[in-house]
Amino acid sequence: MGTTPPLSPLAPAAFPALPQVAGVRFATTQAGVRYSGRDDVMLAALAPGTAIAGAFTRSATRSAAVLDCQQKIGQHGSAGAAFLVNSGNANAFTGKQGEASVKAITKAAAKALNLPETRVFTSSTGVIGEPLPHDRITGTLDKLAASLSPEAIEPAARAIMTTDTFPKGAGTTLTFDGQHVHIAGIAKGSGMIAPDMATMLVYIFTDAVIEQSVLQTMVSALNRTTFNCITVDSDTSTSDTLLVAATGASGIRVTEDSVGFMEGLRQVMLDLAHQVVRDGEGATKFVEISVTGASSDADAHTHAMAIANSPLVKTAIAGEDPNWGRIVMAVGKSGAPADRDTLSIWFGHILVARDGRVDPDYDESDAALYMKQQELTIHVDLGLGGGTAVVWTCDLTHGYIDINADYRS
Repeated sequence: MGTTPPLSPLAPAAFPALPQVAGVRFATTQAGVRYSGRDDVMLAALAPGTAIAGAFTRSATRSAAVLDCQQKIGQHGSAGAAFLVNSGNANAFTGKQGEASVKAITKAAAKALNLPETRVFTSSTGVIGEPLPHDRITGTLDKLAASLSPEAIEPAARAIMTTDTFPKGAGTTLTFDGQHVHIAGIAKGSGMIAPDMATMLVYIFTDAVIEQSVLQTMVSALNRTTFNCITVDSDTSTSDTLLVAATGASGIRVTEDSVGFMEGLRQVMLDLAHQVVRDGEGATKFVEISVTGASSDADAHTHAMAIANSPLVKTAIAGEDPNWGRIVMAVGKSGAPADRDTLSIWFGHILVARDGRVDPDYDESDAALYMKQQELTIHVDLGLGGGTAVVWTCDLTHGYIDINADYRS
């Protein structure tokens, strides 16, 4: 596989200090699935009674691991559970052989941790179409089970990386009646990023007590405004997986009315989603696209994604060119209702165009100076109604080509 890309200029200074979530332990190892000299398998062991919710890609060519996880979500039981993840090979488009690999890995993990196979959730990420050498993974399970630690979440985040340039983590501590509930999550994702969801793996853990159905409702709702509102390159992966585990170890019960918990979970999910965009392959700019005044929220989202996914818009951003005509183009092609003569466009605080023409006070030199910033906001108002949406993307540079032109070599 090609050379390791340099650290994203949008990367955080360091991996964050995450709260320790009681009832979850991590272990990683070098299995040599595709990479050498680095950990490429992660195991997370979860306490008995853990509730698990999830969201997955809607690709028609979903991987064997995704299909297996989808079948298991909702089968809540009293036993413990586990997440087992490998990087380097997606085990996608591998037919019956891929299904057999998932079965072999699941069986080995269940045996090593004394769990039912229905409580083992696996994920694979990396190259598509190559058989997974699952024996390299199953051979590590006893070692992984013996080295589990509640403090190994950062190594876990590193082990699931592919073209990522930095490990991604986010967390928060919430207080309910003087007692603490913790949420911590990790993610990987850099390219093939677009709803539904991304070539993205996300694992979030909390020690709250939550019924599985309540947790699933929360996760599905929050996914719509977090992970399904990011895009790097408009490509939807075969392997997208978001799993959220509630161990219950804190003893603090959360219900559908727990607004504070849902907001805390939203913040963690959005933080991880933003980190994925900040690590977009070749990215140098983090861009928020805000759309208001659409006929509906759904139309606003359609317009926002049309702008965020436009190669012409993204390359203009990379070149620090305030080419607002490309915004007009993207709105016009989106397929959602728009009216040229009610359209307004801003770059940051700079009003660029309104009422179907460039604003008389617009000074392109101001916009050109604004476009030099690493973090940008593009705002569009359609002037048609009350629909709104916000999505996040990055620029499109030659670095994206460099990474993907030799991904399999």
